Amino acid sequence: MRKGVKAAVVGGVVVVLVGGAGYGAFNVVSALSGGGGLGGPAPVRTGPPSGDEVEDTAGKFFAAWEKGQAATAASYTNYPEAAGALLTAYGGDAHLAQVRITPGAASGATVPFSVRATVSYGGKSEPLAYDSRLTVVRGTSTHRPLVDWQPSVVHPDLKKGDTLVTGPSAAPPIEAVDRNGTVLTKDDYPSLGPILDALRAKYGDTAGGTPPVELSIRHEDTDAAETPLLTLAKGRAGRLTTTISARAQAAAEQAVQRYAESSVVAVQPSTGEVLAVANHRDDGFNAAFLGRLAPGSTMKIISAATLIDSGITTASGPAPCPDQAVWQSETFHNLRGMTADEHATLADSFARSCNTAFVKYADSVRVDSLTREAERRFGLGRDDWKVGIPSYDGSVPASGGPDTAANLIGQGEVQMSPLDMASVTATAATGRFRQPVIVPAALDDRELARADGLPAGTVAQLRQMMRRTATSGTAAPAMSGLSGSIGAKTGSAEVDGQARSNSWFTGYRNDAAAAAMTQEGGHGGDAAGPIVAAVLRAAG
Repeated sequence: MRKGVKAAVVGGVVVVLVGGAGYGAFNVVSALSGGGGLGGPAPVRTGPPSGDEVEDTAGKFFAAWEKGQAATAASYTNYPEAAGALLTAYGGDAHLAQVRITPGAASGATVPFSVRATVSYGGKSEPLAYDSRLTVVRGTSTHRPLVDWQPSVVHPDLKKGDTLVTGPSAAPPIEAVDRNGTVLTKDDYPSLGPILDALRAKYGDTAGGTPPVELSIRHEDTDAAETPLLTLAKGRAGRLTTTISARAQAAAEQAVQRYAESSVVAVQPSTGEVLAVANHRDDGFNAAFLGRLAPGSTMKIISAATLIDSGITTASGPAPCPDQAVWQSETFHNLRGMTADEHATLADSFARSCNTAFVKYADSVRVDSLTREAERRFGLGRDDWKVGIPSYDGSVPASGGPDTAANLIGQGEVQMSPLDMASVTATAATGRFRQPVIVPAALDDRELARADGLPAGTVAQLRQMMRRTATSGTAAPAMSGLSGSIGAKTGSAEVDGQARSNSWFTGYRNDAAAAAMTQEGGHGGDAAGPIVAAVLRAAG
């Protein structure tokens, strides 16, 4: 053997000792006892990552990302396949290079950081800068410290299924203007952002513009418009006239900002034209057009019309309001504090928003009566609206069992959007169903949905009941101070898992009808009511 190398036999095993007896003896004992060193398993760490692990993992992830090593960077995450796909697109489809990442001071396991990169395409280059953050977690099976993968790590605007692309836009830009020629921009009307993107996706090719070169977010939903992040080469905008009223839109934008998770739509009953649409949501979802939630007692507009059109009762006819009502073994109650009135008329119970009065009539209507009224008279639930951008036209299924009664008070299986309820109110106010539009139908010769509308006698009774609700009923506080021809209906919708009910409110004033919804906003007049009143004040 070479000098300094000795062999020893321990327990029948030949062990080579290197560099001196002391060092060799240490390794022999350690190996045989399983305490690390040669052949010893590393101790398994549990619990939250330490500060050193957070710094080390984030540093390795950033270093690989900067070098464009997508697979390596992804290996430091807990979802390497999804991370690898997005990080590959970052340097590939998105044409992002010269990436420089500057981490900030960690807060626990969360590390904020800033990104600076260059987007290059077709001989054009532009700098890109933004801030994001990541969190390091302990791997559930590997026990390694790993970046908790979220698309927002790569860019804060990215959500599940999104990717980044750079190139000529799928649609030329548009200059959207309101009905009077006022330019509508995302800066002036922030909640119009998703609506303007959707209008551009639908009408950009026909509005006369030329596409720009952009870095954009391409969404998992292929029908959704791409979200531009950076323009490398400007296109030429085509002009697109909408039905929006800048005055009403400004009021809607301001009104929804008072309440989180709020949406509102205003339409012109005489034409069906959308006057305003606004959302106050962190997720950018156009819940005003696409929301699918139980509308609570605003549904009683359709329910009252069903009772009248079916010959069951009238506005001045009986609609007793007991403390509770039982239908198909389900017990229904009124709002807390409401006194019973066994001699109430339909107008009385409508203005007070008495649930039990409507539930008591569940055995008088056929299972599909409410469905047929909604479809035939109000144009709902047929999936045939062509508003100009994606929308939802409601669902009023022919539900049996307890849902027959629950549907009458806007619970059960009924689902609506604020757009739907604004349209319902417009139909109740005029008797005619006019499908809502946000761009004129003549723009693309699309065929609008049709419905029969309401008999004149039903309209007169609905207007009477809605006016009473707006002047002395549950909607009176919110509608106070509004002059002219007015009517309204409040609604509160209970949702499983929520501490408070969703607040709904719909009303009309002269030639404007509006509906709003605030998630967990409480009673209809608490949050949604002031939103609708503000919009009607500007539009009516």
